[in-house]
Amino acid sequence: MEHPAIRLESVTKKFGGFIAVEDLSLDIAEGEFFTMLGPSGSGKTTVLRAIAGFELPTSGHIYLHGKDVTDLPPFEREVNTVFQDYALFPHMSVVENVAYGLRVRGVGKEERKTLALEALDVVKLTEFSDRMPNQLSGGQRQRVALARASVLKPKVLLLDEPLGALDLKLRQEMQVELKDLQRQLGITFVFVTHDQEEALTMSDRIAVFNKGRIEQIGSPQEIYLAPESEFVADFVGVSNIFSGEEALKFAGIDSPISLRPEKLGLGAASKSSRTLSATVKETIFVGNGTRVWLELEGGKRIVMMVPAGSIEQLPQRGHSVDVWFDPADVVVFANHV
Repeated sequence: MEHPAIRLESVTKKFGGFIAVEDLSLDIAEGEFFTMLGPSGSGKTTVLRAIAGFELPTSGHIYLHGKDVTDLPPFEREVNTVFQDYALFPHMSVVENVAYGLRVRGVGKEERKTLALEALDVVKLTEFSDRMPNQLSGGQRQRVALARASVLKPKVLLLDEPLGALDLKLRQEMQVELKDLQRQLGITFVFVTHDQEEALTMSDRIAVFNKGRIEQIGSPQEIYLAPESEFVADFVGVSNIFSGEEALKFAGIDSPISLRPEKLGLGAASKSSRTLSATVKETIFVGNGTRVWLELEGGKRIVMMVPAGSIEQLPQRGHSVDVWFDPADVVVFANHV
């Protein structure tokens, strides 16, 4: 029987009277790019640190490839961690930084230099091998940190918000590079972030954390298109959420629901669509389109996304419009209590 790369069984972590993680069970498959997504304080980083061995669970068990490592120290686990602050040694060159872990393990000088250069080649930094960390950009330093972690050939690579210190454009470029690196290495990546775009861009599966528990696990498409709770719909992307009488009036459904802004339209609608009257309250251009804030009869505010190519059709503030949607695009929350 093949074991998952990581298995958590009923893991709970308490800090005094505070429950950071509560009765969490989870399997992460071999070779998977798995992301733990959630706001600050949701428990995701605590889980990552528990997998790494930096935190011991209050109760429960952690398995790596079928081996119980719950009480093992970090250096006895076949994992490595990449942190947001890179933690490079400023007095060492790039290649020396990458080779440091090999030196600690007693690998000979020539072999560790060869392995370090191979790792730098994977992250496209071979030509920078003799530079010092302060001579590199933020993105280059991050790639050095990745090379240093991967050169030890861990079975699992843990990444604790590694792109958080980068500017937006560089962060987006690194998202693509990270996914490509994971494919090249063929090892399990466990990525922690509060950034929904990072999670949707890179992940095979995402676990959305909230208050020490997992609200939903699924592919990026499942998480975005079929959120199972109001929290997931609101945290991942932008959603129009309705409950109680609002849901009944808006969609004829007596249950909490959500509808993504891009699923709303203006102008002519099909026979199967539902049309409502609204007043335009604000329009905000965001590059790939324009967000239009609308107020429905009764005062409920919603937002729709008009693609950039439709800019000439934009209504003006204060105008009355008909807004339509396909009832098939309405999501009814599976985990409504």
